Amino acid sequence: QVQLVESGGGLVQAVGSLRLSCAASGRTFSSYDMGWFRQVPGKEREFVAAISRSGGRTRYVDSVKGRFTISRDNAKNTVYLQMNSLKPEDTAVYSCAAGLDLGNRLQIGARYDYWGQGTQVTVSS
Repeated sequence: QVQLVESGGGLVQAVGSLRLSCAASGRTFSSYDMGWFRQVPGKEREFVAAISRSGGRTRYVDSVKGRFTISRDNAKNTVYLQMNSLKPEDTAVYSCAAGLDLGNRLQIGARYDYWGQGTQVTVSS
């Protein structure tokens, strides 16, 4: 069992930055691939970024490439999402997720086993 708790969301002006954190419980955090997803009310959940369990592989949705960076600290059981040059269309609830042995399926939400409760990010124009 893995419990995930996100933090770092809030209100920011366009072109500003935020860093989201996702703290995981348990001693097996380093076994899990980790992902960030976002959702706007009335729309489907969207993949944002993911990182393999070792941190050696990352994947991003095209709309955030060059602006967002995912990283992890296995010693702290935490995964981060650094978001720069934020745009109003980045406004959403951001959730982190954990999954085992995802391989090339890092972007597929249904493959993840555990989810956090989400944190709201609002970007004003």
